[in-house]
Amino acid sequence: MLTKARIGGLLLLAFSVFYAWKIGDIRLLPFQANQSFTPRTMPQVLAALAIALSLAVILLGGDKDPKRLAEPFKFGSTNWLLGLAFLALMSVYGFTVRPAGFILSTSLFLMIGFAMLGERNLLKLVAVAVPLVVCFWALMNFGLSVFIEPLPAFLRG
Repeated sequence: MLTKARIGGLLLLAFSVFYAWKIGDIRLLPFQANQSFTPRTMPQVLAALAIALSLAVILLGGDKDPKRLAEPFKFGSTNWLLGLAFLALMSVYGFTVRPAGFILSTSLFLMIGFAMLGERNLLKLVAVAVPLVVCFWALMNFGLSVFIEPLPAFLRG
C-alpha cells in the first residue's frame, strides 16, 4: 500500500542515491588518495545511512494506522503561520549572523525558535541555547579549524 510515509521514503531514497552518486565528483588532492579518511568519507557515511533509513521506511511502512494516498491532505492541522514565522526568523538570522557575530545571533535564533515552539521559561532558553552555541563554535573553531566570527562587529577591535 502506498502511504505518505512510503512516498516520503521513496523521495528520500531518490535523493540519497543521487547524493551518493555525486560524491564521486568530490576532488581529492594527490596525497589524499590513499588515506583512510578523505573529504569523501563523511558524505559516503551519510549517504549509506540515508539509504538504509529510507529503505527501512519503505519496507516497514511507518504508521500503525496508515492513511491512504487517496485521502485528501488535511491542511487544517498544519500551523502555516508558525511555519512562515520560522521562515522569517531564518531570514533575519541569515542577515544578522555576520554583523552580530555567530554566538549572539545563533543564541538569539535558537531562543526565539524555542519560544515560538512553546517554551516560556527564560532560564531554560538561555541554559540550552547559549552553551550549545558556544560548544558548537568551539568545536568548529578549535577542533575543525573553521573560523567563525564569534563577536559582533563593534566588539571585534
